[in-house]
Amino acid sequence: MDIKDYGFTEDMKSENMAAVPARVTAVHKERYQVVCEYGELYARLKTKEYYGGYEEFPTTGDFVLINYIDNGDSQIIATLPRKTFFLRRNPTPGRGEQVVAANFDYVFIMQSLNMDFNEKRLERYLTLAWQSGATPVIVLTKADLVEEYNHYISAVERVAFGVNVHIVSAKTGDGIEELMGYLKPSKTIVFLGSSGVGKSSLVNRLAGEEIMAVSGIREDDSKGRHTTTHRQLIMLKCGAMIIDTPGMRELGMWDVSSGLEEAFTDVEKYLGKCKFNDCKHITEPGCAIRAAIESGELSRERWNSYCNLKNEAKYSDDKMAYMRDKQKWHKEVSKLSKRIKADRKRYF
Repeated sequence: MDIKDYGFTEDMKSENMAAVPARVTAVHKERYQVVCEYGELYARLKTKEYYGGYEEFPTTGDFVLINYIDNGDSQIIATLPRKTFFLRRNPTPGRGEQVVAANFDYVFIMQSLNMDFNEKRLERYLTLAWQSGATPVIVLTKADLVEEYNHYISAVERVAFGVNVHIVSAKTGDGIEELMGYLKPSKTIVFLGSSGVGKSSLVNRLAGEEIMAVSGIREDDSKGRHTTTHRQLIMLKCGAMIIDTPGMRELGMWDVSSGLEEAFTDVEKYLGKCKFNDCKHITEPGCAIRAAIESGELSRERWNSYCNLKNEAKYSDDKMAYMRDKQKWHKEVSKLSKRIKADRKRYF
């Protein structure tokens, strides 16, 4: 088996010539499924390197170095640098963030053309996709459920500037040919979307075979169950790979500064143009944000979404600082409200 088929490149080679390069294809608690020149096998972390704090814990999609063992679990001794990755809050208290997928080229942001479609969630996913370092692609699924979808496209265009949008149906095959253009040999795609959006059905359609279990959705709210029970990388016959993971819905807004810049270019262009450098964008004169909202150049909904996501990232990074800033902001708004009421009483 050639590890290069799984995306390994010459520049990833290590000085440790005795170690064997491999890619993690699945994570099962403390046991890892990997693929290398010896084929598919299982491996465990070398205690000294990982639990001593020297190495990043590997995740699905990571390239690692292993000590190959013929008759037993091999040993993972190092995690190679990542080109892209997704973070979430570590479910273990006090452990900070956790990488849940790594080394992917495209992020398929999936929403279905039914009750699952949510503009706010799309903004969030776009921010996370840009922050990962990969290229986002919006995939609107279950096109067979609607007769007209122009208003969905309009909603996407309001928040996804310069991002390719595809409308597909895994059931009928509509739009699938366009997605095949992303499935090049050695390329990796990660799926990002809520349960019931049709990830497993789309994987099966792209693969041309039933390789993932498919569950139905509840008719009352269009929601479904996660059919994936562990993080896994799937090799398709065409040579492209797909990462599906149940942890994607738990992604947190960890340090998404660059992601916000890409996802909210319509907001970012006004920042730094206010009269005062410390403008809070509430009542200060010469505020570029307020002027843009009042003129209609920027929608208040987009500004509110930007602020909410930025506050969430701040909360993830430093909960105490977030709470202090939140209390300070509420005090300023309260003072303004009292002053307005006092002025009304004075003049009316």
